[in-house]
Amino acid sequence: MQIILMEKVPNLGQLGDVVKVKDGYARNFLIPQGKAKRATDANLAEFQRRREDLERGQADLLTAAQERASRLEGLMVQVSQKAGVDGRLFGSVTTADVADALGKIGFEVAKAAVRLPQGPLKQVGDYEMVIDLHMDVKATIKVSVLGES
Repeated sequence: MQIILMEKVPNLGQLGDVVKVKDGYARNFLIPQGKAKRATDANLAEFQRRREDLERGQADLLTAAQERASRLEGLMVQVSQKAGVDGRLFGSVTTADVADALGKIGFEVAKAAVRLPQGPLKQVGDYEMVIDLHMDVKATIKVSVLGES
């Protein structure tokens, strides 16, 4: 299916690109989420009329994400979990725990934006994590996992 991208999509293209994707990907994901429209003549003409507004909207989102990243960069967040005497956690620290800890100090972040490259944290200590605020903007924070008795 031929579609017009209404925003930048990773591994697919930029705003305004006309690309061919599988029908299910377009119908079930891209079109319902507003990331794309079918590439008909009417939709192409409408896109050309709205192109400046869409580009301005994407630029505004990028600017807002860069500002949030500058405030988040280098931030230290503490998460407490029950742990044994050897420092191993009884549970684990997940993306939801990190997002909740950030929310408590005033930074609302979706748990899907928190990246744990090695998986959930299962040991007491300090860890660096990446927060994806936008496709092109990432912030690095430190998470300090503290053990409770």
